[in-house]
Amino acid sequence: MNLSKESVTTTDDLSFFNRVATHGSLTAVARELGLSLPAVSKRLKLLEQRLGVHLIRRTTRRLDLTPEGLLYLEGARPILRQLEELESALGNRQPMLRGKLNINASFGFGRRHVAPLLSVFAAGHPDLELSLQLSSQPVNLQDADIDIDIRIGEPPDSRLIAHRLVNNPRILCASPSYLERSGIPHSVADLAQHNCIVLKQYESDYAIWRFSRAGREYSQKVHGTLSSNDGEVAMRLALDGHGLILRSRWDALEHLASGELVALLPEYHAPHADIYAVYQQRRHVPQRISEFTRFLAQALTERLS
Repeated sequence: MNLSKESVTTTDDLSFFNRVATHGSLTAVARELGLSLPAVSKRLKLLEQRLGVHLIRRTTRRLDLTPEGLLYLEGARPILRQLEELESALGNRQPMLRGKLNINASFGFGRRHVAPLLSVFAAGHPDLELSLQLSSQPVNLQDADIDIDIRIGEPPDSRLIAHRLVNNPRILCASPSYLERSGIPHSVADLAQHNCIVLKQYESDYAIWRFSRAGREYSQKVHGTLSSNDGEVAMRLALDGHGLILRSRWDALEHLASGELVALLPEYHAPHADIYAVYQQRRHVPQRISEFTRFLAQALTERLS
């Protein structure tokens, strides 16, 4: 049975409006579709005329959805996901990956590790459209139109699939110059006597550093003269000899190998901050998501070993 012209138009309109709602900007949609701004504005106007309602409330700064627009979007996204899953199920029989894959990662880990691996993956899949977005916080996958969120730590939302890519222990360390000046801590309690560089992220109890040893838990409230909400800044301060830092292995590894940093209290273990690929549950996971996740797991294990 052939699809009618009206059904094809409706599907295109759903996809178009999803882009408008996701970007919140007709200019951004025009840029993504390779159209002029007047052409995109006209298409939105024609859609509103066909439906007989206003979908967008235009302000000077951005586009806001009307109640009718929100209702249309809520109905559109499940339909678009079902179409994507159907096409992916068919695409699983094809050797080449196609379509679009939107990825989000944190600034530091994304720049250092995800971006170069994305380049490698893109070279092997030239028909796949890849987009990497970097952010300081985990994203809402549905609202942000993100397919995979590469995040540190398993998400609390059980409705999401979290595939662990690589183990990521956190390591207590400091520069040799700081240790020569201030001495080496021999226990968790000794941390109270040291200048600790605190990383303030994700509303955590960042001033409490926790460890375990032989089944026993230890915690210590730390303080220092320097803190930051950015991991790269905190690492730079540690490398410059300002104090102790508790940092992920992925960030500290090369500095430990070069001798710029020294690992401390090796018999104590801080809680892991393992790295996960997070995506929405669905009946059929698109092959491009599963293949990229599998590739990242293998490549990161080799890269961070």
